[in-house]
Amino acid sequence: MTKIKLRTKIALLSFSLVLLSVLVASLAILERTMAEARQEIGTRAMAIARTVAELKDIQDNLGQPEGWKAVQPIAERIRIATHVEYIIIFDMNRVRYSHPLQDRIGTLFDDGDEGPALRHQEYLSQAVGVLGPAVRAFVPVMADEGTRQVGVAVVGILVPTLSQTLTSLRLQLYSSLLIGAAFGLAGSFYLARNIKKKLFSLEPPEIARILEERVAILQSLTEGVIAVDKEGVVTLINAEACRITGAAPESYGKPIEEVADVPGLRETVLSGETQFNRDLLINENLVIANLLPIKVKAQVAGAAITFQDKTDVRRMAEELTGVKTFIEALRAQNHESLNKLHTIAGLIQLEKYQAVMDYIFTVTEEQQEITRFLSSRIRNPALAGLLLGKYNRAKELKVQLYFDQESGIRELPPGIEISSLVIILGNLLENALEAVNGQSLSEVHCLLQQNDWELLLSVEDTGPGIPGPDMEAVFEWGFSTKGNNRGIGLFLVKQAVDKNGGKIEVESGSWGTRFLVRIPLPGQPAR
Repeated sequence: MTKIKLRTKIALLSFSLVLLSVLVASLAILERTMAEARQEIGTRAMAIARTVAELKDIQDNLGQPEGWKAVQPIAERIRIATHVEYIIIFDMNRVRYSHPLQDRIGTLFDDGDEGPALRHQEYLSQAVGVLGPAVRAFVPVMADEGTRQVGVAVVGILVPTLSQTLTSLRLQLYSSLLIGAAFGLAGSFYLARNIKKKLFSLEPPEIARILEERVAILQSLTEGVIAVDKEGVVTLINAEACRITGAAPESYGKPIEEVADVPGLRETVLSGETQFNRDLLINENLVIANLLPIKVKAQVAGAAITFQDKTDVRRMAEELTGVKTFIEALRAQNHESLNKLHTIAGLIQLEKYQAVMDYIFTVTEEQQEITRFLSSRIRNPALAGLLLGKYNRAKELKVQLYFDQESGIRELPPGIEISSLVIILGNLLENALEAVNGQSLSEVHCLLQQNDWELLLSVEDTGPGIPGPDMEAVFEWGFSTKGNNRGIGLFLVKQAVDKNGGKIEVESGSWGTRFLVRIPLPGQPAR
């Protein structure tokens, strides 16, 4: 069975509605025309009946024997002159004195609606007679200057039937129907075409299928997605966004402030500027978010935020960071090894064989010593690998990196995120190495300690220090004294410390800078 297309359905429906409206309007006009015709006929009949009732010959002959001989000719002359269907005159005993049909004279008028007329009342009545439906005017015939009623004058005029009215108005009705139908048909096809165009020429089943696919894709995303209109009302939210924000799935139509506190979302709507990779805290969850304006025909119609739980990102980053750390360590070791090989080769060419032996033993002992220290005191492989990589990085930069002999990290409890520690320690050490690079005294001191209640990380450098006015802004996003595309490391450090419920202290002066991080172990309050 061939399915009717949406455009055809819309055209047929709208055309049917227009045609029905035209038909109803035509019937209403027809009924109004017939009502006005009945009213006009009634007025005319009443005027003629009053004229007949006022004739003295009629008044004098009613109730008299053989009175019909005088009344009938008068009534017939008036009937013919006025083109009415009938004029009937009867006395107080309802005996007819005139009638269009001669054989009805002398018979009783007993149509049933003559009672009020025998009691001095005049009125209009509708009845179906021998000739058809008619409007009849009843007027009492009063003699002796209106003091005595001697009979009733009845004037009847036929009312046009529906077919007769249609026949008389057929030109107007048919032209109205034709014009209305033509405009309705044209408007229906235009409306159907326009709606179809707005729907990208898709049929309802196709629209439903595409919508279901889009909803399924949206709900299956591992990223949270929230969209708002220009007023900040939520128009879209997927399952992952509900999970992270704690919002109900039926959050559509609510202000974004009731669903999730998303800093900068309204500003994105107003400015139309895109913001990528922002770290936000939503419902106590640290997320990485993108704020995107929604534009329709080059006009901002709202904004969308896509975000991912940073816990998942950190889990991946932990693996990537570990790989990057080892790659950095290998690169630094390779560079350092080349320098050592060049030194050995030079000593051999100078035939300084004892110096070669002494140099090899010194280098080997130094590498073995730092490796033994880290492997014995730092039990976490990711942290040990990070520290070894930074040690080789420091040697490459000609910076002395010292690990405090009191350092010691045991097996970390499950509640501590190793990715957070890698972010904190990696960024603090990298900043410290960059701060002392090129200084006359280039030293960085690192301490890692773990006791029963907290984890302590300390990084101290001998750099130029942080200017006083900048102390309050060092942890803000984008703040840096090193140029563009910087100022993210310390922001990430602060986010990681806050995420783990820790504290960070900064001391700085002409002697250098010291960052001290305290992270409470799970179940222990921060001190």
